[in-house]
Amino acid sequence: MRLKSLLLAAGIGLWTATSALLPQASAAPAEKVTIMLDWFVNPDHAPLVIAKAKGFFADEGLDVDLQAPADPNDPPKLVAAGKADLAVSYQPQLHLQAAEGLPVVRVGTLVATPLNSVVALKGGPIASLKDLKGRKIGYSVGGFEDAVLGAMLESAGLKLSDVELVNINFSLSPAIYAGQVDAVIGAFRNFELNQMDLAGKPGVAFYPEENGVPAYDELILIARKDRTNAPALKKVLAASERAVQYILNHPAEAWDAFVKAYPELNDDLNKRAWADTLPRLALRPAALDSGRYQRFAEFLKQRGLIKDILPVEQYAVTVR
Repeated sequence: MRLKSLLLAAGIGLWTATSALLPQASAAPAEKVTIMLDWFVNPDHAPLVIAKAKGFFADEGLDVDLQAPADPNDPPKLVAAGKADLAVSYQPQLHLQAAEGLPVVRVGTLVATPLNSVVALKGGPIASLKDLKGRKIGYSVGGFEDAVLGAMLESAGLKLSDVELVNINFSLSPAIYAGQVDAVIGAFRNFELNQMDLAGKPGVAFYPEENGVPAYDELILIARKDRTNAPALKKVLAASERAVQYILNHPAEAWDAFVKAYPELNDDLNKRAWADTLPRLALRPAALDSGRYQRFAEFLKQRGLIKDILPVEQYAVTVR
């Protein structure tokens, strides 16, 4: 028995020593994924920021780089050129890009409701859309916003020629404060309204989806057409969905993780915007409502922004 034990011990020792000399299997390196944001980081990007901060992307074997663009018009072009894997964009703009032949498609949704709105000073002369007649309305981006405003005015018995449009670039709230315009189109209800309230000049908002404009997805994820089968896309969406669930289940902890990642956003404005954005996050980022895209394409054709209504599958897909 003693001899057997000694032999077994020697065998174990030999195995241990030998195994130490063998090469050890290493974990596969994380796959790098670049996501271009539509603008500087803000609460609209919560699912992506939290998925990165809480390690949900890493759990999927991804090393995700969130990049803010130098020019907000660049992200779709960078994706189309293969210089970024994904970009945050907007459903209305996607329709226009598809009509122009840009090879990008919607693969996911971040914010599933419109954020755009017409905003004026609360308690001022604009108490309803009808009160915009003869008034100055500021805008940042021509084309789409003109179409939205036109439809909203028509729902109140007015037309675009009944108002004066003023290009104020991205100075939305300050233009109202200064009396440069009476109202603005393009103000995000989760941001500008809070900004105005904090400035002691609260605003009143009129929502497109309640005034003649079909509902749409505000923020979406787009990829290049020939890359929709890339395994990383499914992983990004899975991590994003997990992040949304975490945010809704643990809003305070998620906020702490958000501002830990971006300390410069730890202020009252972003905290308010954060709370207002959470109910609008897409619970199923990968899910596609084809009917919603079809209806909005019909709206854009009616408003003269696109000539043809393309099949939805040409510019919006479900990643499987």
